[in-house]
Amino acid sequence: MGTIPTTVETLDVDRIRADFPILQRTVGDHPLVYLDSANTSQKPRQMVDVISEHYLQHNANVARAMHLLGGEATEAFEGARARIARFLGAKSPDEVVFTKNASEALNLAANTLGASLKPGDEVVVSVMEHHSNIVPWQLVCERTGATLRWFDITDEGRLDLEAAERDGLINEKTKIVSVTWISNVLGTVNPVARIAEMAHAVGATMVVDGSQGVPQRPTSVAELGCDLLAFTGHKICGPTGIGVLWGRHEVLAELPPFLGGGEMIEVVRMTGSTFAPPPYRFEAGTPPVVQAVGLAAALDYVDGLGMDRIADHETMITGLMLERLQQIEGLRILGPTQNVERGGAVAFTLEGVHPHDIMQMLDARGVAVRGGHHCARPLHDRLGIQSSVRASGYLYTTPAEVDALAEALVHTRDFFAGKFATGGAGRIRRRARKETR
Repeated sequence: MGTIPTTVETLDVDRIRADFPILQRTVGDHPLVYLDSANTSQKPRQMVDVISEHYLQHNANVARAMHLLGGEATEAFEGARARIARFLGAKSPDEVVFTKNASEALNLAANTLGASLKPGDEVVVSVMEHHSNIVPWQLVCERTGATLRWFDITDEGRLDLEAAERDGLINEKTKIVSVTWISNVLGTVNPVARIAEMAHAVGATMVVDGSQGVPQRPTSVAELGCDLLAFTGHKICGPTGIGVLWGRHEVLAELPPFLGGGEMIEVVRMTGSTFAPPPYRFEAGTPPVVQAVGLAAALDYVDGLGMDRIADHETMITGLMLERLQQIEGLRILGPTQNVERGGAVAFTLEGVHPHDIMQMLDARGVAVRGGHHCARPLHDRLGIQSSVRASGYLYTTPAEVDALAEALVHTRDFFAGKFATGGAGRIRRRARKETR
């Protein structure tokens, strides 16, 4: 199963859970077991309090207002930009562009980088990407005549780098490479630094979708080796409505605007306009001021716990989940089954049971998971399945919740597929209690 780290001080999960009031809820007679954090994380009281205080005491628009509240709002907003830059290890706050989510950040990247594409150029993605890192590139290629190519995966669910090198996937025609750091379905941690080297060797720009990686582990844009990195606030204990596109300043400075409007301009005349330098060139109109302040508070929260410790906890929970689920006859895990270079999303199928039925049966027992194709339809097509179930923990997930998932899955399997009804739930429960004392 891989080694569960024990050298770093562990998280005090009971104390952490007290910061998340929603985790005290019940579903019928069952305690809520929230295992859908790859979709959106729950929110700590501390982050919510910061948003509330800003709205009640400092609410104003930024940049334009020259009164006291406007100055306070602008200071908080730009302070959030600086906070995010530190979190990512960026050289300057000017490398941080605010968007409404990671999808908008990736669309910004596609439309600005794609403005210079022409027929014969190639863009490389992978078959494991979220739709947000496929569709924008498809649209740009359709408009420009460029060609979209992609990494395949191995049987284990990892990028097939050998095939890519053999087939010359990244070559002198490649202008952009855009891949996910961690798959939202397979949980695979991709070697983005190595792929960035391959991209840069042919003069291509490297884009990384960090939506699953940034919340789970320490992030250094320098170590990742990318030119642009997108992530979203709502998966890292922050509010919805806020995303980030980080970019090396020299790259951002060469890109055209994405949206037109207020604040992204330098001078506007009826005969033409000039544009502000990054990051403001890409932030037309009123930005997500309070959401940015909330995201900064969320980063304060996770940094206070320690991203190293969060990563170790995620690894421990993922290891337990892989172990429990592989004990269930008829269950197939998608992606790596060993807890090595693996993120926290664990997707699976259960023989004889539709994923939507699984999701509803688990929900009736208080276990919240995701069922569908998880905005990764091409990956499911590649795997030969229509959809799957995904369970994903986070910094507040406990081993007991993993046990509850396994027991609910055995109950569901036996309900729909009687041939498996052999008392497996009891065996899993006893084993779990013995191993997690």
